[in-house]
Amino acid sequence: MDVIFANAGGGEIAPLGAITEEHFDKTFNTNVKGLLFTVQKALPLLPEGASIILNASTASTVGTPAFSVYSATKAAVRSFARNWILDLKGRKIRVNAISPGVVPTPGYNHLGLSDEQVQEFVDSQAITIPLGRVGTPDEIAKAVVFLACDDSSFANGIELFVDGGMAQI
Repeated sequence: MDVIFANAGGGEIAPLGAITEEHFDKTFNTNVKGLLFTVQKALPLLPEGASIILNASTASTVGTPAFSVYSATKAAVRSFARNWILDLKGRKIRVNAISPGVVPTPGYNHLGLSDEQVQEFVDSQAITIPLGRVGTPDEIAKAVVFLACDDSSFANGIELFVDGGMAQI
């Protein structure tokens, strides 16, 4: 196995004051604990020079109302990339993070919002993105492939924003 794309993510809307311990544990267990132990379990299968790509999110750098727990999990994922490059430098394994912006997928159906609310959110975000639109899963996949291949052989510990410029302004 030459590449791991650790893509664990999920969250629900919960503003401060309404966050429960169950909500916190579920989100951190999936997005942080699950990702960490998946990568760790796969480490013995990785040869020298392999590539690990972690799925973070622009949510870790751009505030979103009622989404602080999810955002914190993605900040932890970003931190893993910075630290694991040091843990894995002897094996020349690169670790990078990709941070997608708004990319509607079936996962949006698990936010605890109605279909109309999801569409309102997507529409409201599209107008704030410098490219004037949300992203597609294919655009994220192409960026992951770039980080996985030799074309990015000197990229290590980076956070690649694939967000139409949203987190850059």
